[in-house]
Amino acid sequence: MQLTKYTDFALRTLIFLGIQPAGERVTITQVSEHFDIPRNHLIKIVHHLAKEGFIDTVRGKGGGIRLGMSAEEINLRDLIQATEETLRPVNCAHPRCPIVGQCGLRGILFDAQEAFLKELAKHSLADLCGPERNLSQLLYPPEDTRMRAQA
Repeated sequence: MQLTKYTDFALRTLIFLGIQPAGERVTITQVSEHFDIPRNHLIKIVHHLAKEGFIDTVRGKGGGIRLGMSAEEINLRDLIQATEETLRPVNCAHPRCPIVGQCGLRGILFDAQEAFLKELAKHSLADLCGPERNLSQLLYPPEDTRMRAQA
């Protein structure tokens, strides 16, 4: 199964928020720049995530975004189902497939999709952004040592 860019960017946003100190807000621009996501596209994603309760938003000066619940409470299955437009692995109705009544592929694909979702249900955002992953160091690297050596 392949997730859409929309869901990929939603996951990146939540991971970024998940590694921030508790309660700290960041701007959409910060997320956009760290992951090279078009800002206008990210605004739509943030709006959707806020509507679903995954994040809180505060507008205006001093505003920003932060997780709307703990990373442990954000179940990956729930997130994927909230951000993917459709999870149907195949559409046999459009255009109508002439072998739909006897084809075994549809059932196999739906079983595979359910296994995929069942596996996601076992995990939370906390599994993706725990301290053992060192994501903060990747997103906020220490000063480049090559620059110090040249000075």
